[in-house]
Formats: sequence, C-alpha cells, structure tokens
Amino acid sequence: MGSLTDDPDFRATTFVVIDFEATTPAGHPAQPIEVAALALRYEQGDWVEVGRFASLIRPPEFAPGTRFNTLHSGLTSEHLASAPTPAEALGALDRRFTADSRYLLVAQHAATEAGLLYNQREHCPVAARIDLLDTIPLARRMVPGLADYRLDTLLGHYSIPLPADRHRAAADVRVTARVFTRLIEDADREGSVRDLTELVKVAGRTAKVGRPAQGELFTL
Repeated sequence: MGSLTDDPDFRATTFVVIDFEATTPAGHPAQPIEVAALALRYEQGDWVEVGRFASLIRPPEFAPGTRFNTLHSGLTSEHLASAPTPAEALGALDRRFTADSRYLLVAQHAATEAGLLYNQREHCPVAARIDLLDTIPLARRMVPGLADYRLDTLLGHYSIPLPADRHRAAADVRVTARVFTRLIEDADREGSVRDLTELVKVAGRTAKVGRPAQGELFTL
C-alpha cells in the first residue's frame, strides 16, 4: 500500500491552516481580533502554497482589546479601532473558498478555531462548515512521549525557530503549517497513517455547524 501522500483523496484536498487571536469578555464567547490562513496542496512530491490571508478584526464594543491581548500579541486598542469589522474581515476570508475545491482546515487545538468559526458563522458561512484537522492528536500519534503537545513544544521537537511575532495570527499559521507538514512527513515515513480517511480518524474534528447532536467525529 502506498503512503499517505500517494492517496488520491489526500492529493485532491486543499489544507488550510487557520489561526485566530481573540479577546474573551466576561459573560460572552471569545471574540476574534485577528485571523490568518495559509492554503497548502501536496503536488508532485512537495507542498505548494496556493493562497494566504490575514486580517485584523475590530471587536464589538462589549469586548475591547485588553492588556492581556497587548502583552500576548502586541495588539493594542488603537490597532483594533480601525480594523475591518467581523463581517468585512471574515467575509473576505470566506470568499477565498471556491465551490469546486475540497478543503480541510488545519489548526493547533482545533476546538478553539471551530468554536470561533461557529460563533461567527453568519459572517463566514462557507468556512464555518468546513471540517478540521487538529495537529495535537496527530502529533500524539506521530511523536508519542513528549511532555506536552503545545505548539512551542512541537516547534522545539522539530527544531523550528520561534517567530519573533509569536502569537500573531500570521506567524502562528506559518509555524503551525511547518509542524503539520513535518507530521505528514513522519506519517509517510512510518506508514502509520495510510490515507486521508485514516488521517481524519486520527485528527479530524467535525465543523460545529455540521455536527450531529452527539458530536461524533466525522468520517469521509
């Protein structure tokens, strides 16, 4: 049997690595203040970037940027005051997805991105319906025995330098993409994940919009 990257379904899929930065107001769900996405396809034995997107997002008045946001990411209230609205920023992202392509979103701790997409689904109805892959369970399968599976730990394991702007969405997307592609290389080399269906069983998360009541993991 061939490797994961020989699988026709894998090759037919565009993997969109996505990351949000958010603020979490008391009594409300997290509100996005930045989003970035990086689209990858596996073609002719290598990864090819086929698109990227990044935007600040102006939070609602009840959820202003906080001192924690500034300390964490460097984003200030001044940065966010003139940012696009959620409808503008997420609508622009949504229009990047085409009806004739097959997508999976990829995220580190994908539950966070799945929740933000669900809560913003009126602004990004296409993206909110795309299922996800989570790098954490995939890393647990491919590199067992790490002390934890935080992004910084995985970057250290693969000797990927921390970006200077760590915790900005575009920077985190870039390094998450590098972790994801290294995990796929491991899966190819070891043969432990043989096709897209198995990859989804290991690391898949159904989009909350399309999730059945029991919340079971989708299968292809």
